Amino acid sequence: MQLPHIDPVFFRIGPLEFRWYGLMYILGFMAAYFIILRRVRQRALPLSADDVADVIFNLAVGVILGGRLGYVVFYNASYYLANPLKVFAVWEGGMSFHGGLIGVILAGLLVSRKKGITFFTLADLCALTAPVGLGLGRLGNFINGELFGRVTDMPWGMVFREGGELPRHPSQLYEAILEGPVLFAILMIVGRKERPAGVEFWTFVAGYGLFRFIVEFFREPDSQLGFLLGPFSMGQLLSFPMFLLGVTMALIVTFRGRRAG
Repeated sequence: MQLPHIDPVFFRIGPLEFRWYGLMYILGFMAAYFIILRRVRQRALPLSADDVADVIFNLAVGVILGGRLGYVVFYNASYYLANPLKVFAVWEGGMSFHGGLIGVILAGLLVSRKKGITFFTLADLCALTAPVGLGLGRLGNFINGELFGRVTDMPWGMVFREGGELPRHPSQLYEAILEGPVLFAILMIVGRKERPAGVEFWTFVAGYGLFRFIVEFFREPDSQLGFLLGPFSMGQLLSFPMFLLGVTMALIVTFRGRRAG
C-alpha cells in the first residue's frame, strides 16, 4: 500500500503553519486536564480545577524540555555537540519519550511539593493520561510519514516517502494501538480497585517498556545509530530496563500495601 498523502500542515495563515503533530500535543494535554480533574473528584483529593491546570502546565513543560534534551543526549549527541545552537531548532524535529518521562518526573516532584500531595499520588493521577498522549503522538508520526518500520512483505506494508520504494511496517500504528488504547485499558483495570500509591504509575512504566521493546523489532532504527547491541536498538536498550523496573516496583509496592493493610 502507498501511504496516503496527508499534508502535515492542517491550517495556514500567511507564513504561519499549524501542524497535525503539534495539534496532537494540544489534544493530549487537553485530554489530560479532563482526565485528571475527573480522577481528582472521584478520589476526593484537595485539588481545584486551577490546581489541575497548573499541574498540566508544569508537566507540559517537563515533557517538551525533557523530550528535546533526551533526543539530543540519547539519539544524536555528536551532532549537537558539533552544532549546539541546533538544540533549539525544535521545528526540525527530534523528541524522545524517555527524555520526556524524565522531564515529567522532575516536574512532578516539584509540583507535588507545591500542591502538598505525595509524588506517587500525583503520578497515579497522571498515569492514565499518558496513553492518550502517546497514541495521539504516534498518529502524528504516521501522518508525517516518520519513524516508519522495517521492510516487510506483509499485505499491510506501506511505502513511505522517506523510506524508499519498498513496503514497510506501519510501526507508528502498532505503537499507537499498544501504547494508546491497549495500555489505557490495562491502567483502567488496575485503577478500578483501590491500590497503594504508585501501583498505577509503575504499571504504566512496565507496560510502556514492554510494548515499546516489542514494537522496536518492527521499527526502522534511527539512521545515525543503527543497532547498538546485537539486534537491539537504542529504544529497546532504554525501554527494557523500564519494563523490569516497573514490574519490580509494582510488585514491591503492592506487597508492602498488603502487609500494611
